[in-house]
Amino acid sequence: MSIPVPPHAYVPGQTPRHAPALFEALHDSVRPDMTPPELAQSNAWRAGLHYLETGFFWEAHEALEPVWMALPADSAERSLVQMVIQLANAGLKAKMQRPGAVERLCAQVEQADRTLPDHAFATMGLPRDVLANGIATLRDGANPSGIIMH
Repeated sequence: MSIPVPPHAYVPGQTPRHAPALFEALHDSVRPDMTPPELAQSNAWRAGLHYLETGFFWEAHEALEPVWMALPADSAERSLVQMVIQLANAGLKAKMQRPGAVERLCAQVEQADRTLPDHAFATMGLPRDVLANGIATLRDGANPSGIIMH
C-alpha cells in the first residue's frame, strides 16, 4: 500500500480538516492482536513517520494513534509511540505559533526519552537518538517543515 498524500497539512483554525476516509486504510492496517514488531511494519506506523518527516503533524497523530492503542498498555513501545505523537503535537503547535506549548511538549518528550529502553527503539525501527533530534529540530525552528524520524 502506498501512503496517502493529504491535499494539505491540517492546522486548526487555518486550513480545512480532512475527511476521516483519508485515514481509513491506514487505520485498517492495525489490529489489536498485532505484536510490536508487526505494528512497526504497519502502514499506519510507516505513514505516521512519513507525515512527521514532511510536516503533516496533525496527520501524523491521526496515523499513529491506532498503533499506540494496539500496543500493550505498560510497554516501552507504547511509551515510545506516545512520545512520537507528542513530537507531532509539538510540530503542530509550532505551525500554530505557540512556542510555550512547543517547549512544554519538548520537555515532556525529553524527560520520557531518558527512561525509554533501547529495545523499544529497536523494536519500532527507530534510531536511539530520534527523539532528541526531533526535539532539537523543534527548538531550533519556529515553523518546522518536518522532523526526520529515521
